[in-house]
Amino acid sequence: MSKSIIQERISQLRQVLKNNEIDAIIIPSADPHLSEYLPEYWQGRQWLSGFTGSVGTLVVTEDFAGLWTDSRYWVQAAAQLAETGISLQKLQKGSPNHAEWLASHLNPGDAVAIDGNVLSLAEQDRLLDAFDEVAGEDEEGIRLITEQDLLTELWQDRPALPTAPLYAHEEQFLSQSAKEKLADVRAQMQEIGVTHHLVSSLDDIAWLTNLRGSDVDYNPVFLAHMLITADKATLYIDNNKVSDDIAKLLADAGIDVAEYDQVQSALSQLTPEDLLLLDPNKVAVGTLNDLGDDIGMIEQIAPSTLLKSIKSVEDIEHVREAMRQDGAALCQFFAEFEARLNKGERLSELDVDSMLIEVRSQQPHYVSPSFPTIAGYNENGALPHYRATEDKFSYLDGDGLLLIDSGAQYQNGTTDITRVVGIGNVNEVQKRDFSMVLKAHIALAKACFPDGIASPLIDAICRAPLWQAQMDYGHGTGHGVGYFLNVHEGPQVIAYAASNPPERAMKVGMISSNEPGIYREGKWGIRIENLVVNQPVPTPEETEFGHYLNFETVTLCPIDTRLVNPDLLTQEEIDWLNDYHTHVYHELKDRVEGEALAWLTERTKAI
Repeated sequence: MSKSIIQERISQLRQVLKNNEIDAIIIPSADPHLSEYLPEYWQGRQWLSGFTGSVGTLVVTEDFAGLWTDSRYWVQAAAQLAETGISLQKLQKGSPNHAEWLASHLNPGDAVAIDGNVLSLAEQDRLLDAFDEVAGEDEEGIRLITEQDLLTELWQDRPALPTAPLYAHEEQFLSQSAKEKLADVRAQMQEIGVTHHLVSSLDDIAWLTNLRGSDVDYNPVFLAHMLITADKATLYIDNNKVSDDIAKLLADAGIDVAEYDQVQSALSQLTPEDLLLLDPNKVAVGTLNDLGDDIGMIEQIAPSTLLKSIKSVEDIEHVREAMRQDGAALCQFFAEFEARLNKGERLSELDVDSMLIEVRSQQPHYVSPSFPTIAGYNENGALPHYRATEDKFSYLDGDGLLLIDSGAQYQNGTTDITRVVGIGNVNEVQKRDFSMVLKAHIALAKACFPDGIASPLIDAICRAPLWQAQMDYGHGTGHGVGYFLNVHEGPQVIAYAASNPPERAMKVGMISSNEPGIYREGKWGIRIENLVVNQPVPTPEETEFGHYLNFETVTLCPIDTRLVNPDLLTQEEIDWLNDYHTHVYHELKDRVEGEALAWLTERTKAI
């Protein structure tokens, strides 16, 4: 997108603000379901700013335009926002966020607009708290206007909402029926004491119904709301997406179907005797527009979010098989990739993406990538969420490091893996960085921790080897992963800066990522990522101090030992690496042949 187009759109937006007597507008990265990946219809922030990162908030006033994003995107955002008139605002400790900035730059009584359809209840509360602070003794604070979507006045070619049909999560991969999952949710509703439960988060709805869709890239979900009572459940969805077969599955589970936009009307029927449960971080203000002011609400994490975070024994066995499939595909990829480079073929970051999709799509039960592939060579690898495009990519020329972060959606599991490849000659500083990241990865992979510990607390175990060397990275160490669902799912998160609410307790059956890294801006990036499952310690040494968990690493793919300086590893760390490679070899050797088997054999040799 040209810089002049962005400038013109911002100018037009300012005129819309003036016409509506609005002093500022907030355009977040969100939809009515507060999703991470958005249908094109809801990608207003990207359309206005040209910034393509998945996280960012745009603020526009009469004389200011700024975009707030975190450290993962600073380099990318600086490049994409240059010469647009939009300034990069870095989200970091000690700097104001967008709400604080607005509170300090606007006057009491000024109006700030944000579309209520993309504003969570929790975020509305945070904005109101910030805006109320500027109120004087006898004057109002900054006014928040949520009733209209001002983008409709200037986004003339706005994409339509998606219309892809629903499909069933294959029965062979289900350990619970939709009826059983609803019963579990209702049991928790009864315990909490609510009469109604509104669910707007798409991964929760897909999990509850055992259905999947294609409304959002990379996540097999569909746009819908769900309202649950003690004896009724209604799915609010575009009826055109529901075939006769899917309608029967829903009916068999006791789920009625109504049109997507009828959820507001249904909520308007609640009475003061009713009590509504919802997750304030996952329900939009606009969805609640018709809810009566006298309706009681319990605001907390949805029961389904906690239930689906704990995978069953059967689920985990399916995930292990998905990892074997994915590992076999990766052996094919790396063998072909290295062979083509050795023949002198010129490859690009884009080739990596297409090659990965090709080999994975040959595996059973493959559906799609689980997120946009990150193939970053040298300085591009230093951008944790870099994505090569047809307009901007690098060839794999000369010497350096190639970071590849990729994953796939299979009916029997969701994968996410990062490996680093040396191209040409790799220097000793790069090997040191790689070895330090490997030490951090192994530290977490070997960790033992109390059952129920707050997940953010174990981040320090992973970072300790890097901190000891005065090194660090700006992103979290681990995120939850769904079961043929979103590659980023909560509630657990391994990140020391995150809060520690009760729902972030580590429990048996949770799947998380283990992905420490090092990023040297303008030079290279290194990240080593496997997925791990919380398991009970198999042979407890003590029982007096409670139950303890450790990690089962389920990702199956060699870590390139050519990038390792063994002198920097302890014998215990070398043993872990050799044991991991022995396990990878035995799990994959009968699934590959020819050059892929030769590659696997060579890359899993002990050091």
